[in-house]
Amino acid sequence: MDEDSRYEAVRSRDARFDGEFFFAVETTGIYCRPSCPAVTPKRRNVRFFTTAAAAQGSGFRACRRCRPDAVPGSADWDVRADVVGRAVRMIGDGVVDREGVAGLATRLGYSARQVQRQLTAELGAGPVALARAQRAHTARVLVQTTDLPITEIAFASGFASVRQFNDTIRAVYAATPSELRSIAPRGRGTRRGAGIPLRLAYRGPYQAGAVFDLLEREAVSGVEEVSGERGRRTYRRTLRLPYGTGTVAVDERTGASKAGPAAHPGGWLDARLHLTDPRDLTTAVQRLRRLLDLDADPYAVDERLGSDERLASLVAARPGLRSPGTVDPAELAVRALVGRAAAERLVLRYGKALDAPCGSLTHLFPEPAVLAEAEPGGTLGALAAALADGTVRLDPGADRDDAEAALLALPGMDPAVVALIRVRALGDPDVIPPGRDMPDSTIDGWRPWRSYALQHLDTERELESV
Repeated sequence: MDEDSRYEAVRSRDARFDGEFFFAVETTGIYCRPSCPAVTPKRRNVRFFTTAAAAQGSGFRACRRCRPDAVPGSADWDVRADVVGRAVRMIGDGVVDREGVAGLATRLGYSARQVQRQLTAELGAGPVALARAQRAHTARVLVQTTDLPITEIAFASGFASVRQFNDTIRAVYAATPSELRSIAPRGRGTRRGAGIPLRLAYRGPYQAGAVFDLLEREAVSGVEEVSGERGRRTYRRTLRLPYGTGTVAVDERTGASKAGPAAHPGGWLDARLHLTDPRDLTTAVQRLRRLLDLDADPYAVDERLGSDERLASLVAARPGLRSPGTVDPAELAVRALVGRAAAERLVLRYGKALDAPCGSLTHLFPEPAVLAEAEPGGTLGALAAALADGTVRLDPGADRDDAEAALLALPGMDPAVVALIRVRALGDPDVIPPGRDMPDSTIDGWRPWRSYALQHLDTERELESV
């Protein structure tokens, strides 16, 4: 989009572009999402930015009305396989906070200078600025939804000092941490240990029923559960995170903007996180977003697939159908290989028991190193060993082609399983598993959203079999 097109999106308050770009008003010093309900500023006073971090770096503070820091992520960066897309996903997973820019660069196979240059050129902000913007958002969530002491929140958000934390909050939100807490919506605060309430935003329509159907079919006892009636189900699972463990509950019912679906067609899923270490908040949220495919662009997907004669009726019946991912790529790879029943046996034998079980959630899925030692033979042993020693990388910054080649090199690995891992663990939106009996001309017409096309076909088949 050129700047005139972006301004038209701002004038129409088009929520489809929330997260795709941000606009700032020079006369107020505030930056917003395109769908901000405030009075539209004059064109000559508006500047556009690719990221919230770039707007903050230019001295603008976040709008308190539309909260531009909490929009869905860019669908473009979410699916891209180049170094910028991979870097953004890794920053979202907290790599810069844990390992610094040098660690990010090493994982990407570039020098720190090259990573800085490429991100700044394309996104208007380097890795440190992108991580800082993310830390500020994490801090606001903790300040406004928990009663944790401000000092604890500073370090839990990833800041190196309380002073750095205070300076960043003032710069981004034009308020002190105490002032942010005082203006939190009444009733949103929670007691220590009660969990962190979240609204996981998405753009456009969202077929929550189809996503929860899949999660219910695949749920592994001890690690996951789905309870409640269809339309009002809750998905719960355990999480292995960099600093500790956690459990999460996500409700199937979707939120809706008070402005109405015509003005704000997006919405959110309500969730609640229980973490043993609040430093894991950012990572946990990003992994949940990948599991639920919340950063997809349903408008782009539906426009392409809806023009296909075979898929048109399916897209019309289920607009916004998503292609779910995973919270743990290594776990997904093992489960894709062995199946649900065998995965449950692995959990009982080798899964780590939670210190404090939460209902039917009792275990973490066994780590690759544990499985490699306990089940050294066969394809499972080879896969677990490759995941444990880094021969196969499935983290958010992994190169998809390299990961696929490494998986196919394992003895006995089924190409169909590799295709499923590429879709679910690596978030590839354009995969066709081998063995699908369809003309090449049809399949090519679905690019670059072939994974979503198959999701439509598989969802229809599941409904017909019920």
